[in-house]
Amino acid sequence: MKEHHYWVYILVSSSLSTMYIGVTNDLGRRVAEHRAGIGSEFAKKYKATRLVYAEEFEQIEEAIAREKQLKGWKRIRKNELVRAANPTWADLMESDPLSSH
Repeated sequence: MKEHHYWVYILVSSSLSTMYIGVTNDLGRRVAEHRAGIGSEFAKKYKATRLVYAEEFEQIEEAIAREKQLKGWKRIRKNELVRAANPTWADLMESDPLSSH
């Protein structure tokens, strides 16, 4: 049986003023799509292209539930989540988040 991986991720704009939360089964491809302006009008409009947070799941249902949970949080709580995992808000694609999992 093929092993699946799903990701809940957070992108921010360069000014950190806008945050986008999504779910995908291919984090690298999805971030590349966002950077190319494909797939999310919101992320494209606000230029949310910097990957600052990602969580991996084995079940799509868990990933979708987590995405919905995060979207329901107030911004300050989302900021705290990112800061705990990525204190400098660095672009995780530059350090290849897939290699640590």
